[in-house]
Amino acid sequence: MKQYNILFLCTHNSARSVLAEALASTHSSGKFVGYSAGSTPGTSINPFAAELTQEMGYDQSKLRSKSWDEYGLLDAPQMNFIITVCDNAAGEQCPYWPGKPATAHWGFPDPSQVQGSDEEKRRAFRDVMIGLKKRIDLLANMPLDSLDSMSLKEIHKKV
Repeated sequence: MKQYNILFLCTHNSARSVLAEALASTHSSGKFVGYSAGSTPGTSINPFAAELTQEMGYDQSKLRSKSWDEYGLLDAPQMNFIITVCDNAAGEQCPYWPGKPATAHWGFPDPSQVQGSDEEKRRAFRDVMIGLKKRIDLLANMPLDSLDSMSLKEIHKKV
């Protein structure tokens, strides 16, 4: 089965994009290899995001905040899809992506900004994870070889 590389972008690459990377990579369809990066990566992965990726069975050694510049290099994996998951990253000037992948914006509120108890914070992260999973499920059921940016953007409207 052909696998498709998806790069999820968010400014700090510590929460939403990391969740999306893990969801895509562990998706039951086996169709995706998820990657994530940020324009100004943080120094660590948010502990609530790390907790959820561990529950998914995602290899924790792959978790680190990365610059999106890593994926613009000649020896980087070629992406089929690039999806921004935070509004800040969607508005930034992205690097050149080899192979001209289909792009889309699936905006989600930043769960790391939620104030309150640990349980309230966990719920915010879980809500983002559920929203991302719904979109990745829809993506898995689309004709991936012929998917363009317009079709990819429509997924966000369907959920």
